[in-house]
Amino acid sequence: MTNKAIIICSGGLDSVTTANYAKKILGYEEIIIMFFDYGQRTVKQERYFSKKCSKNLKAKFIEVRLDELKKWSTSLINKRSKVKKLRIIDLKNSKEESNKYYVPCRNTIFLTYALALAESKIIKEKEVFDVLVGFKSEGSESYPDTTKNFVKKINELRKEATLVKGKIKAPLIDKDKEDIIVLANKMGVRLEDTYSCYAGAKNYQHCGVCLSCRLRQEGFYWANTPDPTRYAHKLKDSRKI
Repeated sequence: MTNKAIIICSGGLDSVTTANYAKKILGYEEIIIMFFDYGQRTVKQERYFSKKCSKNLKAKFIEVRLDELKKWSTSLINKRSKVKKLRIIDLKNSKEESNKYYVPCRNTIFLTYALALAESKIIKEKEVFDVLVGFKSEGSESYPDTTKNFVKKINELRKEATLVKGKIKAPLIDKDKEDIIVLANKMGVRLEDTYSCYAGAKNYQHCGVCLSCRLRQEGFYWANTPDPTRYAHKLKDSRKI
């Protein structure tokens, strides 16, 4: 057991809730927020809200730049192309749209950097750090690097190939978006201080129409919780609580 954790954080609802869960429920006393700049179109917004999370939890903030991943990525996250405006009915089968946002090997790369930091802490300071990620239940929509089996396999690699004594954990992996929203509210997390949008909008707003925004809106609806998010646009079929 250790009371130290590295949290991979994008400033999004899931990872910010994970960071708060680590501090307030799991009892980690020393936390490092690890943020990645891989040329995503909303990097400014993600950085801003990741830093805000770090400040709120009195955690250390570390940023890693991955310029090559930006060059290699086939994802719309790294492109400036127009985002499809999704309707609620489109969310019944969003696999095809979701695949457009997949960044090759992203979570494997992120976790490798987190493990490198954790291993350096063992070597230099004899400190044991767990690594936490904000993976959630995605069902059939899961990317290959967000599953329970992926977490299991990457932990096997950690034991085989590193000196890291801590574990890689995904404490919210069995929860749906609405469950995470309910949990965040119970912990007093300001969900307006999280950012989920793939496309971005002015003044740190969410675009309101991309896949991630629509899933965020649905999460608040099914959690029966008012959505405090500022959206630049909202489609006529948007839910009302």
